[in-house]
Amino acid sequence: MFSALRGIFSSDMGIDLGTANTLVYVKDRGIVLNEPSVVALSEEGGRRRVLAVGEEAKLMVGRTPGNITAIRPLKDGVIADFDVAEAMIKYFIRKIHNRKSFVSPRIVICIPQGATAVERRAIQESAEEAGARKVFLIEEPVAAAIGAGLPITEPVGSMVVDIGGGTTEVAVLSLGGIVYGNSVRVGGDKMDDAIINYIRKHHDLLIGETTAEKIKKEIGAAIRPTKDNGRSMAIKGRDLVNGVPKEIKITESQIVDSLSEPVAAVIEAVQFALENTPPELSADIVDKGIVMTGGGSLLSKLDELLGSKTGLPVRIAEEALSSVVMGTGKVLEEIDIMKAVLQKAY
Repeated sequence: MFSALRGIFSSDMGIDLGTANTLVYVKDRGIVLNEPSVVALSEEGGRRRVLAVGEEAKLMVGRTPGNITAIRPLKDGVIADFDVAEAMIKYFIRKIHNRKSFVSPRIVICIPQGATAVERRAIQESAEEAGARKVFLIEEPVAAAIGAGLPITEPVGSMVVDIGGGTTEVAVLSLGGIVYGNSVRVGGDKMDDAIINYIRKHHDLLIGETTAEKIKKEIGAAIRPTKDNGRSMAIKGRDLVNGVPKEIKITESQIVDSLSEPVAAVIEAVQFALENTPPELSADIVDKGIVMTGGGSLLSKLDELLGSKTGLPVRIAEEALSSVVMGTGKVLEEIDIMKAVLQKAY
């Protein structure tokens, strides 16, 4: 275990420990870090050694020799590898402070609303082993709603859809808590996987995660283009028939088709939440609509599709990518007032 992690913080902080990216908010300083949740490890004599973390490690994904692996220590929004997650937290905190000895802080850290007691314990223990004096947990949709500026402490209904790398969190909130919510393990990663599988099946071409993510950002959409096949781009990968590098052109229409399944899962999760929302809060949501946060909400025309399927106004939060960590930061700044929104690990 990474016992050397203790005592390296200088002030309280909020952490959005995401499947795809980790963001850190330091009290009185704002967001100070936003890097991929990736760690590169070398295997030597049965022992693992950390070689790189964050941006540097992400550049190694799919490009490492046999004795080096670039992995994500979180899967579907929760910690899959305790030791590596701990090492990643240590690295990020040291990068922020650039020193070695600090007073142990209080940490507010985000968790998926569907996290089990075991998963909550793993997240809390990782933060404690990384040097935290005290750890508070906050459910992601609550943090996202606060970060998006929704009045969740008032006696009115607010609905947030947070689409992250590993999960989509849907919640109806009122009076500081989740009245109804559900979490589905579909997010940006599942969208990337769907693109990879589609291109393999229809073009006999194997591409990596980085290429799939680039395709999603550049020509990905939730609704087919009205004219022709929409935008297009050239991509490179390995020809599965001949085993040699190859370049092909793909279109927006094809990527819409490839994303149909994960997009449908997100829409279904929202519709299910609406069906189970108390009538009085439903009336509020009709008036105020749905707010989308998270990187997945930026998929072109997803807000338009969600609006057409639900008949409700839908808007994307101004700072969709940082809504969760900003909400965590707001709670951190007013932790004595906002304690009602915090959760116990176990």
